[in-house]
Amino acid sequence: MSTLPVPPMFDAEFQAKLALLIAWRRDVRRFRHEGVPQATLDHLLDLVQLSPSVGNSQPWRIVSVTQKARRAAIRANFEQTNAAALHAYSGERAALYARLKLSGLDDAPVHWAVFCDHATRQGDGLGMATMPETLDASVSGMIATLWLAARAQGLGLGWVSILDPLAATAALEVPPSWKLIAYLCIGWPQEEHSDPELVRYRWQNRTHAGRQVLER
Repeated sequence: MSTLPVPPMFDAEFQAKLALLIAWRRDVRRFRHEGVPQATLDHLLDLVQLSPSVGNSQPWRIVSVTQKARRAAIRANFEQTNAAALHAYSGERAALYARLKLSGLDDAPVHWAVFCDHATRQGDGLGMATMPETLDASVSGMIATLWLAARAQGLGLGWVSILDPLAATAALEVPPSWKLIAYLCIGWPQEEHSDPELVRYRWQNRTHAGRQVLER
């Protein structure tokens, strides 16, 4: 007769450290130039395979962007998209936008483009019939796991969302069923702050809008 494994106990000290880890997770834009050991990246990849996914589909696909020409294409994509975004603002808001550092593309030693494979057969479609967007959401959940795991290793992670996703996908030559979810910069932070950069530069304070729970 088999016995069930004993689950670990997460004591108050662990819970406090977990809360601290979550509080200190940051969207990093300023990186030191030294590389990240491959063993550390492999460890992160092992951890994120434990992330939840609809139907256990694990639809995330990661492209490590190392070639100079492809990085240059992503950089040009960002510059063009960022310039267009700036024109959407005016006055003081435009001046503030222009001051923000919105990518770490030039400094980060590791670039990971994260895709969702919409053609995956893993999971056999379980849970996706009425809400197919859960496949993309599963990739976002994996990224949240990666972000915390990277922070625990002392690494910073920055999500570059100011990109034309179709142009970025074309530049990386991936299968047509792959949808770009995130372009991530990973490396060692130049500096540490207790407050998010967008708060520090007066773009947007944290609020409690998401803390409200409606009852029906």
